[in-house]
Amino acid sequence: MSKSDSPNPLQRFLHMASNVRPEEARATLASFSLVLMMMGSYYILRPVRDAMASDWSDAEVSWLWTMTFVFSFIAVSVYGAAITRMRFQRLVPAVYGFFALSFVLFYVGTQTLDGRALLDKSFYVWISLFSLFHISVFWSFMADTFSKTQATRLFGFIGAGASIGGLAGPAVAALLADDVGTDSLMLIAAAIMVLALPLVKWVQHLKVTDLRNDSIGITASELEYIGGNPLAGFADFVKSPYLLGIGLFIFLYTAISSFVYFELKNLLADFDRETRSQIWAGMDLAVNSLTVLVAAFATGRIAERFGLPTTLASVPILICTGMMILAAMPLVSVVVAVQVVRRAGNYAVTRPAREMLFTAVDRETRFKAKPVIDIVIYRGGDMLNAWAFTALTQGLGLGLGAVAGVGAGIAAAWALVGVYLGRQFNGLNPAEDDAQVE
Repeated sequence: MSKSDSPNPLQRFLHMASNVRPEEARATLASFSLVLMMMGSYYILRPVRDAMASDWSDAEVSWLWTMTFVFSFIAVSVYGAAITRMRFQRLVPAVYGFFALSFVLFYVGTQTLDGRALLDKSFYVWISLFSLFHISVFWSFMADTFSKTQATRLFGFIGAGASIGGLAGPAVAALLADDVGTDSLMLIAAAIMVLALPLVKWVQHLKVTDLRNDSIGITASELEYIGGNPLAGFADFVKSPYLLGIGLFIFLYTAISSFVYFELKNLLADFDRETRSQIWAGMDLAVNSLTVLVAAFATGRIAERFGLPTTLASVPILICTGMMILAAMPLVSVVVAVQVVRRAGNYAVTRPAREMLFTAVDRETRFKAKPVIDIVIYRGGDMLNAWAFTALTQGLGLGLGAVAGVGAGIAAAWALVGVYLGRQFNGLNPAEDDAQVE
């Protein structure tokens, strides 16, 4: 190999971190940067949303999660209709531009409306929808950009960009909240999303020029529109055991996250909103600091070496262990530790591994059925599990330890579903990346 052909220091680092090949470097870094900016904008707004929740009762928050589910169903249906009519290359920028505009409108509302109660609850629901919608669209975009074998190596590293965005966003919120006010954070988040839009176009270009993956999804003659039935995503989901398994995996995850979230919400009720915002932002910083190293340097290699069944089951097994410890020692410190492990494990390992599953389906499924799973099933799980938590605590009077025991059983089932999905994925022919799995 000549000196000119030798990999540069950046390429050597990428290869060491996640076995990134030279022709994949630009597309990987562009995707990494895109999700960093998207998640940074969300994490600027997340502490503002979560700080509001402690002003409301468990029942009020359960109703808000119910409304989030209803609006998620509507939003995914509208999105499915848009996909059939919109040029594919404009789809992802249009979604991100729409959310950026919505944040500007919420800011205008905070400056012009006298009463804030309805606006705050609307903002809570909207950010809860946005938190899943923007990242679902991003990973659909990634599954449409990288091949199945590339995804196994690269999605962990790309997912680390989300964690760095999760570090930068809370830092911006914590530093600027006192100086510019929490409402102005909406404008900052909107500006970041707009600045990220050129990266979408560049990744679309690199898919063809660098990755040579223009055959993934559909042919060039079909490039402009996905077409099809606007509600095809719902039909594909209920007909496919593979997609149903992914939906169940997410539902069980939401059960764990809902239980832990409600406990933390109740523990922070005695603090004022500004202090809560700082606490939630501090937790985000801690989680994402832990996540970034694992996602960048370990997830891809774990998936390559141990396979997807082990990768998908690893975090549920850790959470099952943590919940059993919590059942035996129902302490605040243990709740916080379980929350940190749950979120860091999800961002670093579970989420990238779950997204690899969608490289085994066709483009229509990636952009229509995937949002049904990521958003409607996720928020449906939130809704049902929020009411389940309320029933266990306020209806049956169960304490933290007893609820943790229930959570341990749920986490064990979650691990088993992960093993099943990983085996289904491994059974697919790598050469048939574009085949519909049913």
